[in-house]
Amino acid sequence: MAAHRRPRQHPFGSHTARTAAIVALTGAATVAGFDGTGQAGPRPTPAQVRTRVDTLYREAETATQKYDGAKEEADAGERRLNSLRDEAARRTQKLDSARNALGSFAAAQYRSGAIAPAWQLALSSDPDRYLETAALAERAGDRQSVAVSQVRRQLQDIERLRGAARMELKSLRSHQAELRRQKKTVTGKLAEARRLLAELTPQQRGRVTGTDDTSPGHASRAADDTRQSLEAGAVATPDSRAAAAVAYAYAKLGSPYVWGATGPDAFDCSGLVQAAYRSAGVSLPRTTYAQIDAGQRVPRSELRPGDLVFFYSGVSHVGLYIGNGRMIHAPNPSAPVRVAPIDQMPFAGATRVV
Repeated sequence: MAAHRRPRQHPFGSHTARTAAIVALTGAATVAGFDGTGQAGPRPTPAQVRTRVDTLYREAETATQKYDGAKEEADAGERRLNSLRDEAARRTQKLDSARNALGSFAAAQYRSGAIAPAWQLALSSDPDRYLETAALAERAGDRQSVAVSQVRRQLQDIERLRGAARMELKSLRSHQAELRRQKKTVTGKLAEARRLLAELTPQQRGRVTGTDDTSPGHASRAADDTRQSLEAGAVATPDSRAAAAVAYAYAKLGSPYVWGATGPDAFDCSGLVQAAYRSAGVSLPRTTYAQIDAGQRVPRSELRPGDLVFFYSGVSHVGLYIGNGRMIHAPNPSAPVRVAPIDQMPFAGATRVV
C-alpha cells in the first residue's frame, strides 16, 4: 500500500499565519524607525525653546565666570613668571661678573707661580717689604673668600628663582587648560542656544529673548525711565563714586553682550560692573564669586543705586542697581546691556562696594 502523507502546507497559507507575518513585518519596520530611519520628532514649542535657552544661558554664564576667573589667574601667573625670569636674568648677570673677578684672581695666582710663603721669605732680598706684601695678600685672600661665598649664595638664589619659575609655569599651564575647558563649554552651550533660536520665527524669537517690543517709542521710553531712575537715585546715593558707576552703566545701554568682555564696547555681566566702578576709580574683582565679597553685604530692603545685585543660587549673574527695583545689566548674547527689574531672576544677595 502506498504511504499516507499529509499534503505540505505553505507557511503563509493560512489566515492566522498571514496575520502573524504582517504583525512581524510591521514590528520590524517600527524597530527600524526607532533605529533612525523614521521621521524626526516634533519641533519644540516656543515655550520649550525659551526654557531650554534660558537654561543654556545660565549654564554658559556659570562657565563664563569660571573662564573669567581662570583668565585672571593665568594673567597674574604670567606676570609673576615674567618677573621671576627677569630677576633670574639679573642675578645671572651679576653672578657672571663675580665669576669673572674670581677668574682674574686665579689667573694672577697662577702667573705668580704660587711659591710657598716660607720660601718666598727666605729668598726675598727685602724681608720687611715681603712681610708687608704678604699681609696685603692675606687680606686680599680674605676678600676673595668672601667673594667665593657670595658666588655660592648667588648660585643658590638663582636656583631658587628657577625652581619658583618652574612651579609658576606649571600653575600657568593648569590655568590655561582650565581656560580651554571653560571656553569649550561656553561656546558649545551658546551654539546650541543659537541653533534653537534659529528654528523660531522672528516674532517668536523676539518673545523668547525679550526683545519683541519694536514700537517706535520703546527705546526712548526706556531711556527716559532710566534717566528718571538716575535722577531719583542721585538723592539716595550719597557716594559720588556709586553715582559715577551708575552713570557709566547708563551710557553703555545697548552695548552687546560678549562673554569674557570688560568693555569699552562690549561686556559680560561681571565685566560691565567691573568697568562701571573702574570708571569711578574703584577696583573690583573680575568674577561674580569674588565681587559679592568685595564690599559690605546689604539686605534687599536697603538697596540703593550703585549696589551690586546678584542672582541664582550659584551667584552666576550680577547687575548694577539703579533704584525703583531695577538694575542695568548685561543679560546674555541675545540681548544687549539694558534695564531690567531685579525680580526678573532669583535674587541671591547684594553688596555695597563704596
